[in-house]
Amino acid sequence: MVYNIGAILGGVLFGAWSERIGRGRAIVIAALLSLPTLPLWVMVGSPVLLALGAFLMQFMVQGAWGVIPAHLNELSPDEARGTFPGFVYQLGNLLASANATIQAAIAAHYGNDYGLALGVVAAIVAIVIAALTGFGVEAKGVAFGLTGARPQAARS
Repeated sequence: MVYNIGAILGGVLFGAWSERIGRGRAIVIAALLSLPTLPLWVMVGSPVLLALGAFLMQFMVQGAWGVIPAHLNELSPDEARGTFPGFVYQLGNLLASANATIQAAIAAHYGNDYGLALGVVAAIVAIVIAALTGFGVEAKGVAFGLTGARPQAARS
């Protein structure tokens, strides 16, 4: 329940903030802010600290992933807007399908430390999302329905 509240608040805050600073910046900031919360999320023994870590992690994760659908729609050409975001999400699911096996292998290699395995995978994903988005195009404010039209923000 605690981390779901964090996810809701993170999605709302970063979603609103992305209207001001741009989708890409909001995604990058949320993804990178998840990194300092990792130890609190995966390496504590106290239930209170674990709840705090889960709240903060989900706040940042949903802060990034809550903005990604809008970002993908704004990047999509008009003729692919109905397909592109869903395709990208399903491609992500395909890549993530190996996640449990990868985490189990990492944990087994490090003495069944599943917290470490979860943290390593989450850190890698956060860094990859921040890098891909940070070096990508910003399309906030694109006018839908005008094939070929790009927003002024894309030049900044």
